[in-house]
Amino acid sequence: MATTEPPAEERVSSRHDERFAGWECPEPGTFRDLMPPGPQPKFSWLRPTILWSARNDPLVRFMGDPTDEQRQQWVAAQRERRGTSDLTIDRTDLGDSFSCLIAGDTGEGTPPQYAVVPGLLKKGEGTAFLVALSDVIYPIGDVNDYVDKFARPYGAYPGPVYAVPGNHDWYDGLGGFMRIFCGAEWPAGRLRGTGVKGRLRERLWRQPSVLADETLERCRELRAAMQETLPGPYWTMETGPVRFIGIDTGIRGTLDGEQGDWLREVSRGAKPKILLTGKPLIVNNLQDPGLIAGRDFTVDDVVRDPENNYVAAIGGDIHNYQRYPAPVNGRTIQYIVSGGGGAFMHATHTIPKVDVAGVSEDEFKCYPIRGDSLSFYSRLYSRKLALRSPLLQIAPEQASAYIADRCNTDPTRGGTKRALLRTRLRGSFVGLLPSGRTFHKYLSEFATWVEPPLFKHFLRLDVSPAEVRIRCFAATGCGAQEKDPPVEDDFVIPLGGRG
Repeated sequence: MATTEPPAEERVSSRHDERFAGWECPEPGTFRDLMPPGPQPKFSWLRPTILWSARNDPLVRFMGDPTDEQRQQWVAAQRERRGTSDLTIDRTDLGDSFSCLIAGDTGEGTPPQYAVVPGLLKKGEGTAFLVALSDVIYPIGDVNDYVDKFARPYGAYPGPVYAVPGNHDWYDGLGGFMRIFCGAEWPAGRLRGTGVKGRLRERLWRQPSVLADETLERCRELRAAMQETLPGPYWTMETGPVRFIGIDTGIRGTLDGEQGDWLREVSRGAKPKILLTGKPLIVNNLQDPGLIAGRDFTVDDVVRDPENNYVAAIGGDIHNYQRYPAPVNGRTIQYIVSGGGGAFMHATHTIPKVDVAGVSEDEFKCYPIRGDSLSFYSRLYSRKLALRSPLLQIAPEQASAYIADRCNTDPTRGGTKRALLRTRLRGSFVGLLPSGRTFHKYLSEFATWVEPPLFKHFLRLDVSPAEVRIRCFAATGCGAQEKDPPVEDDFVIPLGGRG
């Protein structure tokens, strides 16, 4: 199954002109008018109260992972409450053609999240639904944070919002996610651990937050379309042309055996399918197949099985955009990372020259482009370290030339094709500075940037029997890009149906 580019037309994007990345911003965006009134609380992973509230993550990594058991309890309680084991959302009412939106890693509640909203509402006109993909609420998935980190920003979106949980939603034992999207309450007491580590983890495990009296009422006041939309933490959505399958990857990116069996069963058949997952299967030039407890197959094995006819796998968790069109048995599966819906930006300049899963550097796409990421981090460090001279700063055009030298490719943008010596020296130094996931885990507030360029994005999918067209729209924080969001990627997946 080939992937085609849409008909050629004049477009604006950061890939062609640095102005559209938001480097030049004479008119700021209006998104701050959408934010909660008054001063915003400051967040830091270094605060003991935050670290204690997020303790489920280290407990999983050092004392064993109980999320599989807890997820099974959630699902069993849902099936009993609903009187059915079916976890399908029926949207065949949409007919043969419809459009939808995907916004990944949304719920930080900071200006970058709200900066996505104006463009999302503009380009989302006429769409049938929105999917919040992974980490719906930062930092700990608290149910009471849904007021300002979900209901307020998406209050004007008229359609239903579906969701796929991420690791931060599990820091609350998935309680907030299940209460808001499934109408469920925690069905059991503490998880029972075995052995010294298991019993200690049982005592320390963070239980779901207590729902405040006014939370649901305030959510409904802000978002009139607020409603329970999901049958469980993982689900399928049946539409006429395609089947969407959302999976719950817990804290560590794995599935329990029961969910794995369900995934293999609902993936059968020739109908085209799109996987929605909290953890991407290919990211940063590396493959992560998605392990399944107690099973001899992985998530990616299911996706790559030609009998299942997957056309795309879209994952969140990493806060940027990446696309890998991977050849699989004579067809192409689009592996997409879409985590730029609101949280702080993960660097792209650290991604090496791409050579993973049969995908070449020339076929790979990312946003922000590596040069802009390098330029961004050079400015961030200059500002945060209070350097009075532009000792570290790299201009976007020079950063693009430096990345081209490193990857042995042409610069993403035209113009300068040779990096100056000072650029190479600065680029080498900035490339050594912390910008990865460990850095962001505990020092994310250091990298939080609330002024343009913000490098956020969302996806719009236009689905018909013949094809799925996917566009990545940018949100820079500038007024000009709010009115006309740049298209950072635009491609078509043929489905083989009749138009």
